Amino acid sequence: MAVTQYYGTGRRKSSVARVYLRPGNGKITINKKDIDEYFGQDILKMIIMQPLNATEATEKFDVYVNVQGGGYSGQAGAIKHGIARALLNVDPEFRTVLKKAGYLTRDPRMKERKKYGLKAARRAPQFSKR
Repeated sequence: MAVTQYYGTGRRKSSVARVYLRPGNGKITINKKDIDEYFGQDILKMIIMQPLNATEATEKFDVYVNVQGGGYSGQAGAIKHGIARALLNVDPEFRTVLKKAGYLTRDPRMKERKKYGLKAARRAPQFSKR
């Protein structure tokens, strides 16, 4: 018996999330841990739930996530992006709702690279007249 599942990849900063949606009752598993166990802050859990709440699919799907790279905030953003892209595979009608809310747009902000002659991306060595 084949289980129907929908896949979406989400990215934010240096985090990459592989998201699988399977029909279920709303359980969210991140790296084989429950969402409450993985994310301590309620704001991060709220960020992850945004696309599901917008499409009213919170209780319809179980969410399985494999996320790596970056910190907790970047990972939460990557999971949100991945869930939104997976929901598009569920029903293309969700595109208008998700696009209007801005959940399908990948956040392009990344860490700027360090340049030679500087101590960091823009931080120059301290100037001294003498």
